[in-house]
Amino acid sequence: MTTFTLNRVAAVLGTGLLALTLAACASGSDTGTAQAATSTASPVDTDTTGGESAESTQLAGLTLVDGWVKAADSGMSAAFGVLENPTDSDLAVVGVSSPVSSQMQLHETVVVDGAMKMQQVDSFTVPAGGTFVLEPGGNHLMFMDLTTPVAPGDDVDLTLDLADGSTYSVTVQAREFAGADEEYVGGEMDGMDMHEDDHAEH
Repeated sequence: MTTFTLNRVAAVLGTGLLALTLAACASGSDTGTAQAATSTASPVDTDTTGGESAESTQLAGLTLVDGWVKAADSGMSAAFGVLENPTDSDLAVVGVSSPVSSQMQLHETVVVDGAMKMQQVDSFTVPAGGTFVLEPGGNHLMFMDLTTPVAPGDDVDLTLDLADGSTYSVTVQAREFAGADEEYVGGEMDGMDMHEDDHAEH
């Protein structure tokens, strides 16, 4: 074999080795790019999941402890208990509904001309890490017009609407109750106190 032929073979082999080396480098570079893209996407996914978890925690945060409803055959009634908020943010209750009433309102009790009367409020704020008491003679969830009798021992469903757009549903039990004597502030409701059935029985 001539010197010229050997040089030719060496040149061809050298070119092949160089091509293989470049291909390997290119392959390694592509793999690194894919891994970098995956790493960049991971924190985004984690943040999204974390956001959903935080929202779920907030929705599960509000609870009604020792909740109950005054038993009544018709007309008005009310629900009581203690709203608890273990989260680190204030929670504002802006509405309430129930299958047993055509309309419900958030009520406070105030003194008007020496008499205890109920009046509607826009919201109840349950402070972060705190409680908000619902009780006869004080703040309460008002059934303005019962659509069905509520007997002692009946389960009554309530849904509280929060200012952030979330809801909290709970089932409470009806009890016999005689006490308090609040009337509704507003001419069309005066005289329709939520304990009129009790007065009739006693």
